[in-house]
Amino acid sequence: MREVSGTVGGDHGKEGMADINQSGLLTVRLVTSDRILVDTTAEAVELPAMSGYLEALYGHAPLLAELGAGEVRLHGGESGDKKFFVAWGFVEVLPERVTILAENAEEPGEINVEEARGELSEAEKLWQEAGDDQRKYDEANAVARQAEAKIVSAEGGQH
Repeated sequence: MREVSGTVGGDHGKEGMADINQSGLLTVRLVTSDRILVDTTAEAVELPAMSGYLEALYGHAPLLAELGAGEVRLHGGESGDKKFFVAWGFVEVLPERVTILAENAEEPGEINVEEARGELSEAEKLWQEAGDDQRKYDEANAVARQAEAKIVSAEGGQH
């Protein structure tokens, strides 16, 4: 628990000191450029960072990480257990808050599995056409990772 020193709404001495969050829950916000998917609380948040999955709990050390493609999973709090597919973006983790800025984010029920399978086929085609161009291989692999993660999320699989 952390206290804010100073006064709130005037000079009230110790009366003005306020606890920022007594619940032990993280405030979680998941946003894209066109919508807010989540604005809730959770006991824990699992995130698909580029270096692998990480979990944030209340009191976590500050962290800024790049997101890959995969599932964000919320546990406990107002949200109960929920999951969302995200692809590419950033997450800011603070002791009491997690803010996820994603290029693409969807609830599993919003994912068009046939479209994701088409994206996977396109990635395989890009990979076959890449030749000796490392940049093209990297692009094909990124498209494939995103399509595979969408399919797993939509079908209820584990990361």
